[in-house]
Amino acid sequence: MTLNRRQLLLTTPALTALTAPLLGACAAMPPTVPDGLAAGEQRAWELEGQRFWIWLPRDYARTSARWPLVIFLHGSGERGTDLQKVKVHGPPKLVAQGQAWPAILVCPQLEDGRRWDPERLHRLLVALQARLHIDPQRCTGTGLSLGGFGMWHWATAYPRDLAAIAPVCGFGDPAKVAAMRAVPVRAYHGDQDTVVPVAPHVACVDALRAAGGQASLTIYPGVGHDSWTPAYNDPELLPWLLAQKQT
Repeated sequence: MTLNRRQLLLTTPALTALTAPLLGACAAMPPTVPDGLAAGEQRAWELEGQRFWIWLPRDYARTSARWPLVIFLHGSGERGTDLQKVKVHGPPKLVAQGQAWPAILVCPQLEDGRRWDPERLHRLLVALQARLHIDPQRCTGTGLSLGGFGMWHWATAYPRDLAAIAPVCGFGDPAKVAAMRAVPVRAYHGDQDTVVPVAPHVACVDALRAAGGQASLTIYPGVGHDSWTPAYNDPELLPWLLAQKQT
């Protein structure tokens, strides 16, 4: 086929110049809410074989800006198949009580007898980032007791997954935390905790600091295992999580 002069002028560079503004406009459009979810409501969802509660901010579909993500890991008592149990403590409880988070909140549930697996959590994060309007540099995590252990182990195994973590009454392996020296930590524990002693948590934080990491540990005097109640009522916790960003 013979092309005329006008057709020859519409070469690849010319087409790129014409379509670039259109592509930019599409990229700047607000995201759509996935089927089964609703902005401003905590809903049950499932990805990668994992069931969880998810909260989308009220303005999720009104702005093109990408949203920070917070993943919450529950404790051993909330394992099972009843997803309502995940709401008994921490961020999902606060959202259920009417607190509007300015971030996407995801709260998965473990099956009975299971422990938090870093590989499984990594796959969930990848799936969430593929389906939601998430800022990949502002993904953070927090968890209590068994979930606190889970957060330390996840950040150690996949230090590029999370911009920061806030573990509550759960510690990691001091011999391995150097791998996550770029992940800031804001930890909490009660000094009278007889279920998960505070000393190993102190050792974990000290080891991270010695490796060049940033870590703080708030120890509540006279508080037992339930350090999550004061921790998740700390008015500085959520702003701290949302302020963290990978470089």
